[in-house]
Amino acid sequence: MLDLQDIECPYCGEVISLTLDSSAGSQRYIEDCHVCCRPITVVLEVDTDGAGHAHVLAQDDA
Repeated sequence: MLDLQDIECPYCGEVISLTLDSSAGSQRYIEDCHVCCRPITVVLEVDTDGAGHAHVLAQDDA
């Protein structure tokens, strides 16, 4: 299942949209900010209904 979620880049503060694929379950991965190109750690958690919810961390916070 693909979901869109707007997040705020922990570096530049810009709001960007992420496409979340919750079909693989909860996961952690790195995606570059579409504005400043710095690496963002995305932590995707999938709830019991199969919906994905992400929170993001700067590389130093991960």
